[in-house]
Amino acid sequence: MMTRTMIKLFLASTAALLIAGCERPPIAVSQTGFRGTAMQQVYNPRTLATQASLNKAPAVADAIVDVPGTPRAGAIYQNVQVLGDLSVGEFARTMSAITEWVAPQQGCNYCHIAGNFADDSVYTKVVARKMLQMTQKINSGWKTHVAETGVTCYTCHRGNNIPKEIWFAPAPQKSAGGNLGNDAGQNHPAKASGLSSLPYDPFTPYFLDSKPIRVNGKEALAMTGTAANRSSIKQTEFTYATMMHWSTALGVNCTYCHNTQAFAAWGANATPQRATAWYGIRMARELNNEYMVPITNVFPAYRLGPTGDVAKANCATCHQGAYKPLYGAAMAKHYPALYAPVKAPDAVPAVAAVPVADAATVVPAAGRVEVSAK
Repeated sequence: MMTRTMIKLFLASTAALLIAGCERPPIAVSQTGFRGTAMQQVYNPRTLATQASLNKAPAVADAIVDVPGTPRAGAIYQNVQVLGDLSVGEFARTMSAITEWVAPQQGCNYCHIAGNFADDSVYTKVVARKMLQMTQKINSGWKTHVAETGVTCYTCHRGNNIPKEIWFAPAPQKSAGGNLGNDAGQNHPAKASGLSSLPYDPFTPYFLDSKPIRVNGKEALAMTGTAANRSSIKQTEFTYATMMHWSTALGVNCTYCHNTQAFAAWGANATPQRATAWYGIRMARELNNEYMVPITNVFPAYRLGPTGDVAKANCATCHQGAYKPLYGAAMAKHYPALYAPVKAPDAVPAVAAVPVADAATVVPAAGRVEVSAK
């Protein structure tokens, strides 16, 4: 028989469990649309304070004036394949920054063999070279997503050898008791889908493959042709799981990109951020397929995922809980080598201009967004 004390303890424990998933006030609300449309962003000031400390950009090293006639790094050092057009001073400055961004504990030897920096036998050096090329592609070819802010190695690494937020294809899951057959890729709670019963791999279809994330059906029960099973409940669950990732990765709710009056509509009904996100998912897909997957065999087995795939990027890789990576700190402009290859000055000391890619040659121009958009 329960005593009064035991009953009180039981009730207190039950109440604690019920409110464990709630956030204590005060909660900040920022209105982003017309009153009554629920176009609001809801923030927890305590969470924002923590995020601010985690998204602080490091100090920028003093720039090196590129003096005409000075030798290029590629002429002084051996086997410089990406940064060879830099002056020797700017080359050293850039390499020093990369070391602090990626391997502050190990230093140069994380990628190089001491006494023989030209050697390519350390796998991390081969990977770093590919990542430099990827960074140049982002900054020069994906301004539709990163604008003039750009990215650096620090955007993803934050002083870690391996970025905190990466993803692998999950290992095959077994259904309860092994008697339920194919689990259809869901019903195994995973962080990627908010520990819900939604699909536990919301990344492969969209951040590696190019499956349509838009699930609005154009006809009832479409089960043939190109529309077959693309507007089903199952596909909607994949889309919703991915949207949960977006929300968590950027620290925002649905109305950051969508208008509550018509979630699926573009044009005047969508926020500007939605177009930015549209380009972002395509950027991540290209980076994974053109820069990460091709170097899978470069990595040792212990750096690969449970199915043998390479680490890949998603929204959280750069954003890490902030609506803009590092809350918009523009680090890249201080390191011209992280754009397209720079050119030595001809007559007067100057920093080479950053080339602006023609967005129409990379992705559709804004205003002509395809119907398969997010």
